[in-house]
Amino acid sequence: MPSPDIASGRLTELELSHNFSDAHPPLTHEQALVEAERCFYCYDAPCIEACPTSIDIPRFIRAIATGNMQGSARTILDSNILGGSCARVCPTEILCEQKCVHNTLEEGRPVRIGQLQRHATDWQMEHGGQPFQRAPGTGRRVAVVGAGPAGLACAHRLAMHGHEIVLYDRHAKAGGLNEYGVAAYKLSDDFAQKEIDFLLAIGGISVVGGKTLGVDFTVGELKSEYDAVFLSIGLTGVRQLELAGEELAGVQDAVAFIETLRSTPKTDVPVGRRVVVIGGGNTAVDAAVQARRLGADEVTLVYRRGAENMSATTVEREWAQTNGVTVKLWASPVAIVQQDGVLVGMDFARGSLNASGKPVYDTEDRLFVPADMVLKAVGQTFCHDPISKEDIAIENGRIMVDAEHRTSMTGVYAGGDCTPGEDLTVAAVRDGRDAAEAINAALSNAA
Repeated sequence: MPSPDIASGRLTELELSHNFSDAHPPLTHEQALVEAERCFYCYDAPCIEACPTSIDIPRFIRAIATGNMQGSARTILDSNILGGSCARVCPTEILCEQKCVHNTLEEGRPVRIGQLQRHATDWQMEHGGQPFQRAPGTGRRVAVVGAGPAGLACAHRLAMHGHEIVLYDRHAKAGGLNEYGVAAYKLSDDFAQKEIDFLLAIGGISVVGGKTLGVDFTVGELKSEYDAVFLSIGLTGVRQLELAGEELAGVQDAVAFIETLRSTPKTDVPVGRRVVVIGGGNTAVDAAVQARRLGADEVTLVYRRGAENMSATTVEREWAQTNGVTVKLWASPVAIVQQDGVLVGMDFARGSLNASGKPVYDTEDRLFVPADMVLKAVGQTFCHDPISKEDIAIENGRIMVDAEHRTSMTGVYAGGDCTPGEDLTVAAVRDGRDAAEAINAALSNAA
């Protein structure tokens, strides 16, 4: 039985539209010019090394400063075809902007690389359209499984080389986390789908939605039908708390909560009055802030260790707090509290570091946080069931690949979150791009 305090329509449509509008409005062209002129255009730029897709950042910023918007966008998109979404969702504060030399002169005032990247890519999408041309058809066909950032980047680069791509995804829409797993205010105005339309405009890519690996087809079947296969199936499993009462109404995965919010009219998304979010990553922050913006009276984000251990960046943590989210640290969940089958809150054991520097928790020293909704954001895992019977090596919960993104099955490649490495959108784009080049080389050599 759900709590009567979980309901939809807490706010008006106008209030929700305001709450989920663009969190960080774009720069005007005049602002972009001023910001671009701050760049030192370093020859051996550390910001380039910090970018997983190795965008030539000084070059694209110089192009903005000189009024060459098309050249700026081309420089970005040549390395990262999803440069528009990456400019919005990537933690630039710990990547390129953290390495900006301005930090040594003006602490905390790096060039706003992410905002400038957004400015250039938005200009291209609005004025220039798809900047790349498709090479003459090769007659080769490649299956890409998973239409998230890695799969989209792979498909686009392969299409540039003239191959035919069929892009499969279990969702009706392409986009992966950009469409279903990122806070709505980060990719507002249906930007994820606009970017996909822009990407697909190169031609040669067919999208087949609503098809699931392991249910509708196997890797072996795809391998027999296509010249190569690229797996970008992400992390579809979620960790559980392993506590009694986890099946109660009102207790749900934060990933599912965000997906519902992204795929349902916001007036129809139910939220509690008092919401507890468990976790310390960006998913936890996104869930907490969006719960607050849906109309929750109180939202408490609880993490088992200190702020320095959270995978959410300092900027994300501050964003949560400025949005009215209370953050409690050093508290580990020990019990889901219910009364007559109705969720009423969570019990946490308070923790600290012992003399050896290891976290310890005192189950006798409890913190009770009242709640009618609990969102679990304690980590995502790779679900290997769809490929468990295939000849594909898996270690430490990820698909193993070599430097060319080849799996242990000949002709099958993989990239993105389902393989070892950083769980970042920009890293997934890099994987997809680099795997496409490897696939193209293999197909060319086999011709």
